[in-house]
Amino acid sequence: MHRAGEYPKGGQGVSGPHGRHTTLPPVAVPKLSWKQAIGWRMRTHRLAGRARRDEALAVAGELCGLHAQLMSSAELTLWARVDGIEPGDVSRALWQRRSLVKTWAFRGTLHLLAAEHFPLWQAALSTYDHYLKPAWLKAWKIGAEELEELIADVARALDGRELTREQLVAQVAREGDDHIAERLRSGWGSFLKPVAWRGRLCFAPNDGRYVRFTDPHSWLPKYDEHDPEDALREITRRFLATHGPATREDYARWWGGVTAAQAQRRFEALGDELAEVDLEGLRAWLPGRAVDDALAAEPARTVNLLPAFDQWVVASSRETDAMIEKRFRPRVFRKSAWFSPVILVRGRIEGVWRHERKGKRLTVRLEPFGKLPRWARAAAEREAQRLPGFLGGELDLSWEG
Repeated sequence: MHRAGEYPKGGQGVSGPHGRHTTLPPVAVPKLSWKQAIGWRMRTHRLAGRARRDEALAVAGELCGLHAQLMSSAELTLWARVDGIEPGDVSRALWQRRSLVKTWAFRGTLHLLAAEHFPLWQAALSTYDHYLKPAWLKAWKIGAEELEELIADVARALDGRELTREQLVAQVAREGDDHIAERLRSGWGSFLKPVAWRGRLCFAPNDGRYVRFTDPHSWLPKYDEHDPEDALREITRRFLATHGPATREDYARWWGGVTAAQAQRRFEALGDELAEVDLEGLRAWLPGRAVDDALAAEPARTVNLLPAFDQWVVASSRETDAMIEKRFRPRVFRKSAWFSPVILVRGRIEGVWRHERKGKRLTVRLEPFGKLPRWARAAAEREAQRLPGFLGGELDLSWEG
């Protein structure tokens, strides 16, 4: 297979043996339909068949983390893919077993990452440098040296400790600089994200209703250092193993802070491991070993209810109507980087849904974009009927639209 980024043309002249001019044969780029691509991706996302409960942690790793802007959404992301998962499983994994870690990760958003792989993710995230650029520093009215001092002071304060926000500020004031402590009071989340990207901050169990932080080096039983460039290659490899076939724009949007050209170079860094495919006219990439399976794939005849911020939606392509029609995208990809819960029919986003728990009632509203076939409506209702077993309450199900 040709290297990622190479797209040789037939008839290209090169110097052959003994300096003679010869012509290279054209390199065949596999052609993949969107149905095949969606079918393969449904399998890698565990949406064509659920994993077992004891595989939940593996699923979190395969998805490249669970988006945790809303903890309930992170839990429902696993619920959609794992049979038998119970309320409290994610919380126990975070705070008791410490097999998941909550931190600010790619795109500056909260994620739950498998603890086993956390040092790898952190090494890759350490390559983020946008917060050191003049525009960022100017926007937050802080100098580069002062920011470095802030990162060091917070890391020192958290080493071996679990601190609330106010406790962290007080500790920095005692051990470091009052001015830095004041910075933390005023610019809070934005100033803590660089500390997280440097691998010196993650979340600890709440103290009642107060959020606490700690240093992952002391929180995790084992912390192996990784080379940042090696880590980036591995993260790119993992992204494509689950979210491929993907364009360079898909990857750049998912990771954040990189251009499409930079994403292309990350693909090229994996060389012959990747295969370039013609995805109905789009240049896309996936692991070379997966091409034959992708060519044989087709979307499963399933309906999935995916929560807000689900990784299927976050990593979906915006360059085609194959996954969602353009006219419906504003209902899913909303303002302030908000991603709606969606109804997935054979891998296509065909509607949105919402739920609300009030007392003993669990209200679920399904809002398809258009008329669904009878089998899909029945499958959607079966999925909704699984929700009370996880969220509790007596189901009140209705359709809108």
